[in-house]
Amino acid sequence: MSELMLNPAKSVALTGHRKVDLSLDIDNLKKVFLGLIDKGFENFFIGMAVGFDTIAFNVLEDIRKQKDIKLIACIPCPEQAKNFDYKEKAEYDRMLESANEKVILSPHYTKLCFINRNRYMVDNSSVLVAYVREKKGGSYQTKLYAKKKGITIIEV
Repeated sequence: MSELMLNPAKSVALTGHRKVDLSLDIDNLKKVFLGLIDKGFENFFIGMAVGFDTIAFNVLEDIRKQKDIKLIACIPCPEQAKNFDYKEKAEYDRMLESANEKVILSPHYTKLCFINRNRYMVDNSSVLVAYVREKKGGSYQTKLYAKKKGITIIEV
């Protein structure tokens, strides 16, 4: 596992479902990110999944043109994108190229690598931005973990 030493007090973790519906307000998401940046947050941990992660990465990438922030790609294992379709894989590769830093949490797939990725992001942040609409799945579990750890959760 590769480690990156960034100040959790200036770091934000992101979590959200792969399936995104119209309830996600992109303009509000951008306002949330800009508000956090105005408060001194500069590191954004992104799990690199399809759906919310991809949308959030693109919003932050646009903000990065104007603000000094770091996008940290948190990769559960090198095989993360093996089941992505061609378009998703192309976007994943483009995002990896664009990320300021990359952290690979496991050298190969394990049953726990996605959970470990999510916990790593929370453990190294003081805020979680969450797009969670269902009380199941990895994003919901990540939100519960963040709540247990006592970090601020911002629902979008």
